[in-house]
Amino acid sequence: MNRPPVTILTEADLRALVPLDMDAIDCVERAFLALATEAVAMPPILRLDIPEHRGEVDVKTAYIPGVDHFAIKISPGFFGNPALGLPSTNGMMVVLSARTGLVEALLLDNGYLTDVRTAAAGAVAAKHLAREDASVAAILGAGMQARMQLAALAQVRKLSAARVWARDPAKAADFARDMTARMGFPVTAAATVAKAARGAGVIVTTTPADRPILDAGDVLPGAHVTAMGSDAEHKNELDPALVASATYVADRLAQTRRLGEWHHAIAAGLVAEADGRPELGQVIAGHAPGRTRPDEITVADLTGTGIQDTAIAALALTRARAAGAGRTFTP
Repeated sequence: MNRPPVTILTEADLRALVPLDMDAIDCVERAFLALATEAVAMPPILRLDIPEHRGEVDVKTAYIPGVDHFAIKISPGFFGNPALGLPSTNGMMVVLSARTGLVEALLLDNGYLTDVRTAAAGAVAAKHLAREDASVAAILGAGMQARMQLAALAQVRKLSAARVWARDPAKAADFARDMTARMGFPVTAAATVAKAARGAGVIVTTTPADRPILDAGDVLPGAHVTAMGSDAEHKNELDPALVASATYVADRLAQTRRLGEWHHAIAAGLVAEADGRPELGQVIAGHAPGRTRPDEITVADLTGTGIQDTAIAALALTRARAAGAGRTFTP
């Protein structure tokens, strides 16, 4: 029996096929919806730490009923790499047939698709939890994901200004200059987290911090906070008191109990491990409330889920086949 050919797509191919646009945001939104309404199979994250090189490797996957493919993603993050002139994130996705289990594609994206689906998830969270009139954003962190979060957020809320804070003021200044030119509205660098966050309708944290950088007192009533950096047990961007007091929504509650901001609120004794909170997919489906009052503070705890990876990989492969993109070989 002849095996089907395998498609190889490079980062350049994938950047052309899957830009960070409303199609990508809608794709990720549908994935969250499926997580709440369908019999999705999504095992816990497999994680490998390499502390002597500030390295971590996550392996994520999920199967969505009715989707022809599923992806297995290998996602390394080595945070000492910039000092070596290398990017801190990398990775690839293997796409397999959901019917036969045969490999159908290798997506050599170097982490690009993860960046897209993570930024898209931030936009989905803001779409469903931020106030409709939120017009000022605060971005904490000034790396690639910070830039993508702002670009994605601007597609679901009409922003008039943004502020950025980073531990390195020079990086914050570069971010402000570059993103002002890109976004068409003023982006300014703030000297402190408090100055960046005060008065912002949406606050997005994008750092690998291992202790809180955003205090409860920095967030005014009516603000929405998306935390996406705490994707490992030791990482922590939000004051646990903020998490405990806000209207809290998880991407996957079983996961955030173990490695998200919710995990730190549990460890601080501010919430019980058995406490239930809604997931983003349930809010999208209308099965759970999200924001119910204009003065409410909402928090979305995004630790990254395998269903996002399967969804964005399936979109990439479908588009590649329609466009005849990539190279093929028969194993």
